[in-house]
Amino acid sequence: MIGKWLRDHPLAADSILAGAIVVFTVAGGVLAPPEFRSQGPVAVLVGWSLVAAVPIALRRKWLVPSLAVCVAMCAFSLFHLMSGTESYALMILTYTMAAYWPLRRALLVAVPIWAGIFVSYVTLTRIGVAEQQAWMSSPELLLFSNSLVLTFTLLVGRLASTRRIVESDLRERTRIAETTRQALADQAVADERRRIARELHDVVAHHVSVMGILATGARRSMAKNPAAADAALGTIEETGRTTLRELRRLLNIMRTDDDQADLAPQPSLAGVEALIEQLREAGLPVRLEVLGEPYDLDPGVALTIYRIVQEALTNTLKHAGPATAEVRLTFGDDAVEVEATDDGRGPSVRPNIAGHGLVGVRERVALYGGQLRLGPRPGGGFRIAARIPMDRPGSVTERE
Repeated sequence: MIGKWLRDHPLAADSILAGAIVVFTVAGGVLAPPEFRSQGPVAVLVGWSLVAAVPIALRRKWLVPSLAVCVAMCAFSLFHLMSGTESYALMILTYTMAAYWPLRRALLVAVPIWAGIFVSYVTLTRIGVAEQQAWMSSPELLLFSNSLVLTFTLLVGRLASTRRIVESDLRERTRIAETTRQALADQAVADERRRIARELHDVVAHHVSVMGILATGARRSMAKNPAAADAALGTIEETGRTTLRELRRLLNIMRTDDDQADLAPQPSLAGVEALIEQLREAGLPVRLEVLGEPYDLDPGVALTIYRIVQEALTNTLKHAGPATAEVRLTFGDDAVEVEATDDGRGPSVRPNIAGHGLVGVRERVALYGGQLRLGPRPGGGFRIAARIPMDRPGSVTERE
């Protein structure tokens, strides 16, 4: 957390670094051996160190002005060694150039500055203008140490630059991957909505065809057999109500789709037993349990139940390994419930990032205002359970 805060507030981070350098140099100037101590008053040492540390605090905001101030202070310190803070500032600013500038530009700026300070110091000490320090008596040693420090500083700066570029690239790749994943998820939802809309279209088209046939029969038999005509009209009335309900659901989910619809009837609740029998033949032991007294369902609701069972058992067959499955249908007064469970190892992905099948289950249950629960079972296996109210509005919820 502290590291993230420092990255988000570079001025504060650099100010803390500058303060640490000041404390270090002041302590060194006071506690170091006599030949390394500052000869001036402590107040001057502290004041100079604070001023020399300002370029460190401002290095990422105003690098060029900070560098100019630092070089001027280093030049001034050639005549009288003040605290050493300006030397640390030069090292840190050189690192900053290597980290944030192209390598060629950093070299063209840093090398002349370091070489100029070295040459100026050697020249001024030999002509007696500047005070020569005992630990800087050998120009060769000073050249070697300065070259080593400059190379190390530039190298560390380039490593930091490379790391920053790699991190930025990884963040961009992560952003693109997340955008792509979301786009694929949205596409999966759209594909399933179109598929559901086509199936509901088929159901509606089938009922309209039945209504047309019944209306023709009623018209022809009205004079000769009024009772048969009345029964046909009653059937047309009930079929019309069912068709209107399915049309409302179709309009809720329908998206633009130019595909030609197949007018054949879709699988219904009666096909669940046939589906289970097919999966038994494929090698999956399945048990079907029906609770309550079965009653007629709207074709769309029956189709939804069929698709839930189909998706659950297909996933069991593909992903669960050696397993047994159970399907339970419960017919209640105000809702029908379907639950499919298995005792296998479960799917290899979480339900919220699964393929189109579970996305379609989620959309179908939402269309009918139902509740969906799916996820691993305690002790192993997987469970899909849905509760669909009888023609009541609502929203789908999902829990693992």
